[in-house]
Amino acid sequence: MALRLAAVAVLATLTMAVKYTVGRGVAFPEVLFWRQFLTVPILLAWLAWRRETARLRTKRLPSHFRRAMMGAVGMGFTFGAPVLLPLAESTTLGFTTPIFAVIFSALLLKEKVGPWRWTAVAVGFAGVLVIARPDGHLPLFGSLVGLGAGLMVALISIQVRDLTRTDEPLSIVFWFAALSAPVLALSLPFVAKSHTAEQWALLGAIGVLGCVGQLFLTASLRYGQVASVIVMDYSALAWASFYGWAIWGDVPAASTWFGAPLILAAGLLIVWRERVLGKTPVATAGTLPAEQG
Repeated sequence: MALRLAAVAVLATLTMAVKYTVGRGVAFPEVLFWRQFLTVPILLAWLAWRRETARLRTKRLPSHFRRAMMGAVGMGFTFGAPVLLPLAESTTLGFTTPIFAVIFSALLLKEKVGPWRWTAVAVGFAGVLVIARPDGHLPLFGSLVGLGAGLMVALISIQVRDLTRTDEPLSIVFWFAALSAPVLALSLPFVAKSHTAEQWALLGAIGVLGCVGQLFLTASLRYGQVASVIVMDYSALAWASFYGWAIWGDVPAASTWFGAPLILAAGLLIVWRERVLGKTPVATAGTLPAEQG
């Protein structure tokens, strides 16, 4: 659980850094590129130092490529939401992943979903309606991007769950970065420009934070039970609220304090119910190697 708390803190700082970097004039697609590209040499160097590069071998490159393309889209939603919305609200909307995962389990995997989890779905979406109330508090487009982040991570969780049958999480993280970075690089001729020393430092920090956060995530699942450690993911809301207030002066609206507990309660109910049923709990906002995405 300590490793998971550390992972959430690092990834919350990463999200803040992305929002801050875009605000300092770096194009959003370029930020995504450096987030992915820097992961590749960092992981290669770390594995080479440990003489464990064989851990990256895979016979499923086509599956990794499909996951990388969907993950790149999911990452765009995941980091796009905090760029468009206050950090606390975007983080809270990202917690809808377990809710979407239940829906996709029923629709795509044909799993039987009982009244407990359907109740959680209803409670969770009630929380979304409370937060994104139609009175101008949040921009509609930003709210949809935030919900899209939760939806994409839920979809990707199905792919990742399939990949983990044959490949270890570290390999999935590496191939996601290695295969998505060249695609993201296609945008650079249109958006890249010269940067100040501060902007380069921010881009470097984003790459390092993303990689370190993923290593902490992987370690937390190695040493702890999934149902126990993923509950720690909700601590991201505290970090988001703090960063939003300290850097941008954002104080979550009253509707957020009413809606967030509903979404968090829905996620916890789903995790508890799946633990009772003996299933691997669905991914929460920070469970996947895409970060979310």
